[in-house]
Amino acid sequence: MSANNGPDGMEPEGVIESHWNEIVDSFDDMNLSESLLRGIYAYGFEKPSAIQQQAILPCIKGYDVIAQAQSGTGKTATFAISILQQIELDLKATQALVLQIQKVVMALGDYMGASCHAYIGGTNVHAEVQKLQMEVPHITVGIPGLVFDMLNRRYLSPKCIKMFVLDEADEMLSRGFKDQIYDIFQKLNSNTHVVLLSATMPSEVLEVTEKFMKDPIRILVKKEELTLEGIRQFYINVEREEWKLDTLCDLYETLTITQTVIFINTRRKVDWLTEKMHA
Repeated sequence: MSANNGPDGMEPEGVIESHWNEIVDSFDDMNLSESLLRGIYAYGFEKPSAIQQQAILPCIKGYDVIAQAQSGTGKTATFAISILQQIELDLKATQALVLQIQKVVMALGDYMGASCHAYIGGTNVHAEVQKLQMEVPHITVGIPGLVFDMLNRRYLSPKCIKMFVLDEADEMLSRGFKDQIYDIFQKLNSNTHVVLLSATMPSEVLEVTEKFMKDPIRILVKKEELTLEGIRQFYINVEREEWKLDTLCDLYETLTITQTVIFINTRRKVDWLTEKMHA
């Protein structure tokens, strides 16, 4: 512990210091299975993002890994690809997040025949157990309380868990899941591979890394290193409010558009635009 700089491996502003320098800028060069690569490219990925270029390789090599990067940088796919290459238990905080990661894992692992079970609550425990007994999934995703309950009842076997991923660690610990997360770690075997991902590194997250990780590889992707690979951005300066609808219609007539998100600042205008576009 340093009096000026905080815990070892930390910079004063609360970010980790990277000490993994190997960068792989192509999925083809990551030694991933052919069926997983097919899923990656079918999902729409062309080139790994900055966090994926740095973090996937140490994850699949079996290192404990702490990865810090901003939201929206590709952390979910980073650990989904790593898990699918090794095919284990991934922990998420909320039902929405659990279902999101299950969807990504199933899409990326489509050509592998990978199965993924989500523990989200709101279902009968007996029914969950029956599902597990009928078909043991390659990957399980869940909220902390349910995952611990399944481990505690021995419906999930710690000896079968090769990789444990704690995603959105800062969010989970700030929401009061600390005791449940600690209980889960206590159930895991000492040789379980641990990967932790977080946008920030508060003291609660560092405490987890110090207690439950073994010489983890630290990876930081700073804001200034982020790029939007494969994305081009344009804007049109519409000088008058009443010209916006015609401009939007011109774009639809000119470009081939499969999906669109339109942001509007009032609900009334949303209703108005919806009516106009369906007219």
